[in-house]
Amino acid sequence: MSAVVRRARPALGTLIEFRVAGLAAAAAQAAIDAAHAEVLAVHRAMSFHAPDSDLSRLHRAAPGTPVAVDPRTHEVLTAARRLAAASDGCFDPTVATRLVARGFLPAPRSSRPPDPEADWRDLELLDDGCVRLRRPLWLDLGGIAKGYAVDRAVALLRAHGAQQGSVNAGGDLRVFGPRAELVHLRLDGPAPGFVPVLELGDGAVAGSAGLASRRRRRGRWCGPHLDGRRRRGVRTDVSVSVVAASCLLADALTKIVLAADRRTARRLLAEHGAQAIWHDPHRGWRRFEA
Repeated sequence: MSAVVRRARPALGTLIEFRVAGLAAAAAQAAIDAAHAEVLAVHRAMSFHAPDSDLSRLHRAAPGTPVAVDPRTHEVLTAARRLAAASDGCFDPTVATRLVARGFLPAPRSSRPPDPEADWRDLELLDDGCVRLRRPLWLDLGGIAKGYAVDRAVALLRAHGAQQGSVNAGGDLRVFGPRAELVHLRLDGPAPGFVPVLELGDGAVAGSAGLASRRRRRGRWCGPHLDGRRRRGVRTDVSVSVVAASCLLADALTKIVLAADRRTARRLLAEHGAQAIWHDPHRGWRRFEA
């Protein structure tokens, strides 16, 4: 007999919540095990910290040297580079140097210091599944890989026959199945008087904010999110949530809404059929408008 099965497993620095309906208990457990294993595989391949990850091997390689990477890493880097080009560099996976300098990431082992002028254009994705860096740089996929891991987990649950369910990775949430579900948006910081509720069906929502993780540096607050084009921080007192078809897109678009000018952000949301909602401590929740 089928029932709703829920499990929480550690991964990606948080607890991943899996929920499955439409399967017998044993089959649901097997589906969740497979989905969790996929999330761990994504983490191993794209970790900034692990010395044997694809990113660490790229950091150690001499510039111009092709490095074979996991197909999932190649897929995420392809998406990251495409979004970097579309946002004119506001979303840029090569800002890790600045995040290290701000204390949000540890300095990786590298063959040479990163070139301060390097950006997403120095990331080459080769047809044979290899990646090549034109100049020394440090890659961080924290703004997109968690969403991708959620998407991969959902694909595994569906492949095992789950008809309805969700995967929630610390605020990066994807719902699948014929029934829409109510989702309460989570705010980074003190709870507001009104918390939006979304009706989400076969889609994803992700949120980004800097309030909880911000820190003082040189007398000013700085957070973990950057405008890649200008290589500078964005506001730390606002929260952004994006609803999109995939969690990868929702995850990445939150960073673009935070960093890009309004015209660029609105254009990219429209191109991907996505919607954004913004919380400002002075004005509360509002739909993102130009």
